[in-house]
Amino acid sequence: MTNTDVWRLSATETVAHTTAGDLTAENTVAAALDRMDAVNPDLNAVVDFCTQDAQARALALDKARSSGAPTGPLHGVPVTIKINVDQTGYASSNGVVALKDLIAPADAPIVARLQEAGAVIIGRTNTPEFSFRADTDNPLHGRTHNPWGRHVSPGGSSGGAGSAVMAGIGALAHGNDIGGSLRFPAAANGAVTVKPGLGRVAAWNPSQTAERGLLAQSMSVQGLLARTAQDLHLSMPIIVQPDARDPFHAPLPWRGPALDGPIKVGFTKNTYEFDLHPEVSRALDIARDALVDAGYQIEEIDPPHLRDCGMDGYRALMGEVLAMMGESVRQHGSPTINAIFDEYFDQFTPYKDTELLNMMAKRSFYAREWSVFQQEYPLVLCPFLPQPFFAPDRDTQGPEGVREVLGSALWSYSMNFMGLPAACIPTHVAELPQGPQPMNVQIVARRWREDLAVDAAIAIEARAGRICDALWQRMA
Repeated sequence: MTNTDVWRLSATETVAHTTAGDLTAENTVAAALDRMDAVNPDLNAVVDFCTQDAQARALALDKARSSGAPTGPLHGVPVTIKINVDQTGYASSNGVVALKDLIAPADAPIVARLQEAGAVIIGRTNTPEFSFRADTDNPLHGRTHNPWGRHVSPGGSSGGAGSAVMAGIGALAHGNDIGGSLRFPAAANGAVTVKPGLGRVAAWNPSQTAERGLLAQSMSVQGLLARTAQDLHLSMPIIVQPDARDPFHAPLPWRGPALDGPIKVGFTKNTYEFDLHPEVSRALDIARDALVDAGYQIEEIDPPHLRDCGMDGYRALMGEVLAMMGESVRQHGSPTINAIFDEYFDQFTPYKDTELLNMMAKRSFYAREWSVFQQEYPLVLCPFLPQPFFAPDRDTQGPEGVREVLGSALWSYSMNFMGLPAACIPTHVAELPQGPQPMNVQIVARRWREDLAVDAAIAIEARAGRICDALWQRMA
């Protein structure tokens, strides 16, 4: 195989070849590094390079295999890590100039699990300042671009991860999600992801000097972006393994028990006060028809308390951010991020004091209502965003910009507030006046049943195909 053939392989395909001995880890890493050299200068998706460490690790993996050592489930798979998570010897800058020299003393749990499984980290991907935008730009590393073109944002906060994996820089990309930061880049770039539920993936940064707020702990999760849904069944069982440094991790197997009969899927196109774009409606129709053909039972539903849950959850999060991060953002953030936060606080009036405590308590009400609802509907097929993905810097353009970027994302942050798993999967490429871009849908799963969401994503992908192939043809 040529290097081009190799970097195009999915993680599942890569492992099949490295396990069989058709490819070495040195082969797969060299191809990924060559691809990074070719396309990253235009994208700025990877901003911290692990080239020498990656080459040395690939050689070590090959040497171990040749000596008879067993191979891991991700043997030789090139991956990237987001710059807000600790990787030994690298800066966890989080896109903030003041943190550019915050060198990690040890690996975060997800970094350790990936490497133990045989993955090779080839680079670290860009994020906005403080990882708190749905777009990716910062004064430290600059703007990340979407491989589909400059007309569409790469999303955020894992925008570098989404851009990299879809451009062919590694088969898997680490990211995280507190209000949509895995799913925004998946939607923007055409990747597939599943936002894990609360407690599923152990999380902790050895470089941190204080604990995060309670809502940050309960809403933020670690995860992966891939080019094909099957790769999530390969990789997610690895990162859900326990780590004693996260005392609230839920040590559950990746696969839950089989459900009786055809799985009921609640289906909705409800976008509340926001207009539903015809291409988003088409994406939902494609996904629904694919699930019907795959044997799922589809019923139209009225989701319980979705809008109130989303707004209460984000306003509560803004209250915690204002109280615990406000001073740091003012002191160390750029004028751009401060202006965006001011707009956030205007549109999502932060809950404070007793009101904030009451909303933290009400989180259980929303989660309970959905828990009961999902006894009948283990999966919900819904929009992620009501409109095609927005242009770069849309959130810097006043109230209307922030309303389009975050205000309309009710289906996103509501899932974080309740701690429910949610997958995003592309269905087609829309030829829009501003340029082509992928369209996607969201699949919400019952608590701790990420595997069900991935099964449904695989069924949709079987009908829709891999979006990366159309992207690479365009990039060529």
